[in-house]
Amino acid sequence: MTSSSATSDAFGPGDLSPDAAAQAARDEEAVRRNFWSKLKGTASRIPFAEDAVAAYYAAFDRATPFKVRAMLLAALAYFILPLDVAPDLFPLIGFTDDAAVLMAALRLLSGHVKPEHYEAARSALEGIRPRKA
Repeated sequence: MTSSSATSDAFGPGDLSPDAAAQAARDEEAVRRNFWSKLKGTASRIPFAEDAVAAYYAAFDRATPFKVRAMLLAALAYFILPLDVAPDLFPLIGFTDDAAVLMAALRLLSGHVKPEHYEAARSALEGIRPRKA
């Protein structure tokens, strides 16, 4: 994140502790690097794919306040990182904790994940999910 883009937000990185701001930067980098590859491998198996992609677009939308972006990035980082309470390898329960974390973040921040983020998510998922016969 650049300091000029963050300071133009309703909340800037100065609103977070130095440790929280550093964690937000690490989460942003991890999500930027790994989100799409994780999603491509799981999009057809998870019912919350559209919400995850909408959260991704909101998290990288510079119009989204910094603290909101940081919270969305933390939830998305939990989804993509291999350390997990319920590993994603277990059928049915593996993504339950990921969904719970993401849904909690979306419920708290719902006003910031806008219809245009969901439109972009649906469009992105058209190219990822297998077509139904």
